[in-house]
This record gives sequence, structure tokens and C-alpha cells, in this order.
Amino acid sequence: MLSIQNLHAAIGDKEILKGIDLTIGPGEVHAVMGPNGAGKSTLSAVLTGRPDYEVTDGSVTFMGRNLLEMSPEERSWAGIFLSFQYPVEIPGVSITAFMKAALAARRKAQGLPELKAGEFLKLQKEKMAQLKMNPDFAKREVNVGFSGGEKKRNEIFQMAMLEPVLSILDETDSGLDVDALKIVADGVNALRTPERSSIIITHYHKLLEYVQPDVVHVLKAGRIVKTGGRELIEAIESKGFDQF
Repeated sequence: MLSIQNLHAAIGDKEILKGIDLTIGPGEVHAVMGPNGAGKSTLSAVLTGRPDYEVTDGSVTFMGRNLLEMSPEERSWAGIFLSFQYPVEIPGVSITAFMKAALAARRKAQGLPELKAGEFLKLQKEKMAQLKMNPDFAKREVNVGFSGGEKKRNEIFQMAMLEPVLSILDETDSGLDVDALKIVADGVNALRTPERSSIIITHYHKLLEYVQPDVVHVLKAGRIVKTGGRELIEAIESKGFDQF
């Protein structure tokens, strides 16, 4: 599904990623862990096409396509979803209106007709029920006055509606209490299928107690220095990142 080879990236004159190699297959959940400043968020920014980051070497292939030649919108339409660490507020726009526009844009890019109003509302109701959400939530303005947990629940709802092939959760657990962490984890687990994959970027182990990754990578100083299974999470919890 996703193949990253010798990826180097910089912002301005500062090189941050210094040769990333990573392959993700269908249905796999990969955790990328590392200390602050390791390059974790840079990796998510590069994969989603943020223009202020420059790829200086390497390649990224997604579903057989050259990801680096695609615009951010094309990457989204192709099935890549990013859950932000700090979701923005959009005053005056309801969650329903926001999701209707986002879903319509993606369907148009795929050559599909826009869902009729009744079809959209039925889909939205089904997804909210799957995530155990109150239907009134959809009437609220996007992230306006939301708690940290509500913002994360909204992002998981967006993910459910768009049904991405690859979801990237960029430190989405930062600053969350246990209840909010469970909201994120329950949503990710509910949407997990053999066809959809996820990258969970974090420097905490707590979220990974609820979402079981297939592979764990340790990213440090712009390079993946260790790859393994859950034993790496336990090692980080007991001895930190300095051991790598």
C-alpha cells in the first residue's frame, strides 16, 4: 500500500528526515514512536503534502502512484486522512455541512455522483451510531467550544465518513485524559478492516495499550533506528528512548 524509500526532507535549511524506509501493507497498523524533535510530525506533513516541507531525496509510493507528485487534495481524494494534533475551529460551519462538502469533493474526484440529502443523512446516522455518538453532535459548529475529547471524537467521525485507505494519527493523543484516549482508540478499532491501514505517531505508550499495532518503529534524529513488535513499547516505557 505505502512504500517509503530513503526519504529525506527539510524545512528551510534544516534537514529533519535523514533517510526513512518504511513499508505498510493493507490492514496493518504501524506505530511510530520517538522523542520530541525526532521528525515524527515532519513525516506526517510530508506524507500529506504540506508545502513548507521540501523532499530532498527518496521516494514515496501509495497504491502504485508517486505520492510526491500529488497535491494535498489529490492525496486526500486517493484515501489518505490526517488526524491533527490540534484540530482547528471553523465558526459558522456545522459538522454536517462540513462533512457533506468533504464527502462530495472526494466522490467527485472518484467520478461518483454526490449523495442525495437523504442518503447522506442516513450514512451520517449510521456512522455516528457505530461510534456511539449523539446525533445532535452533527449540528454543532466544527470544533467550536469543543473539549479535547470532543475534538478527537469529531476527527474519528470524519475518518468514519470518508473511509480512508490510510489514516495518519499525528500525536492525536497529546494532552488527552484516559477517557478521551479511549474515545480515539475505540473509534480507530471500530473502523479497522483488512483493507485499511493506519500510522499512529506518538511519543506516549498509553494509546497503544488500547490500539494494538502490528509493527512498532522508533524514530530518532530523523531516522528509524529500531523496528519490532510490542516489546519495543515495553522497552520504551521502562528505559525511555535513550537506549536506542
